Amino acid sequence: MDIHTDITQMLELIDRPAFCVVDGLIIYANSAAAAHLVPLNQPVAPLIRIGAEEYTAFTQGCLYLCLTIAGTSYESTVTNIGNHHIFILETDCNCQLQALALAAKELREPLNRIMSISDQLPPPEDRKQDTSELAARMNRGLYQILRIVNNMSDAGSQATPRMELRDVTAVLQELFSQASEYCACVGVTLEFSNLPTSIYSFVDSQRLERGIYNILSNSLKYTEKGGHIHAQLTRRKNTLYLTIADSGSGLDQANALDPFSCFLREPSIEDTRHGLGLGLTLVRNAASAHGGTVLLDRSNESGTRITLSLPIRQRATCLRSPSIHFDYAGERNHALIELSDSLPYTLYSPNED
Repeated sequence: MDIHTDITQMLELIDRPAFCVVDGLIIYANSAAAAHLVPLNQPVAPLIRIGAEEYTAFTQGCLYLCLTIAGTSYESTVTNIGNHHIFILETDCNCQLQALALAAKELREPLNRIMSISDQLPPPEDRKQDTSELAARMNRGLYQILRIVNNMSDAGSQATPRMELRDVTAVLQELFSQASEYCACVGVTLEFSNLPTSIYSFVDSQRLERGIYNILSNSLKYTEKGGHIHAQLTRRKNTLYLTIADSGSGLDQANALDPFSCFLREPSIEDTRHGLGLGLTLVRNAASAHGGTVLLDRSNESGTRITLSLPIRQRATCLRSPSIHFDYAGERNHALIELSDSLPYTLYSPNED
């Protein structure tokens, strides 16, 4: 049995629309894809709405991009298997994500009340040592819950991106400078190579920040003490590329075919590093909000490498700036929230963030 036969059989086992591309042509589509009018024996390039340049350079790993098929837009993951490009379309998770967003809305108010009470605890110098430790452990748990609620809320959000003209290099420098201090607390080195000159573009700073922090959170979970994470911002023509590579344990092969899909992973209590499976969904959403793509593959050291493409947009004609600033963290330290699954409880003493 050859690889072509193997792949066609594999596609029929996928319950979502999926099709195979070889040498730029769509050669096979499963039954679900046929229902979405995926054209056979036609070039795939005209269907790519976002990510055409990235797809041209795609050779390995998984690439998130956007397609338009028969007038309908689809988010898609592309995986390379023996020079066969497997496209899997996202079609049915919006209702699940919206249900999570509604649940998050209900959880947020009581959580904020509890955190407000925690904020009012006496400062460390006025508490006994054992009480201070308990308060710090409780506070870290609250930050972890807040992060989960934020992830649930943002993954299902249909809100228009809040675009502002920002110096992207300055935004990223501040984020990585703060994150590097916290990574050092768990023995992991984080380095950021920035561009030498400022680049201004319309961005949704909070959505971009949360996407990046989800990458860093995953990197910390899978990178042992003494390891390192390297982030680099580059520019090619009118697109910025942010690459984050770690020296961790690498891609989870069980989910390697379609890692950007939410709820793909089976629930497990054996490995506590796994959460709801929304992290890469938020990374994907951050890229999509900016008209970009995500490439997930292995780093040179067999760790994980993620590259976000961010088209530079300096005209506001099709973008809407925010009228009200909303801080998803309730004015709390963003890094402490986003990295709470990996940081020690000693950083979470109330009144010290």
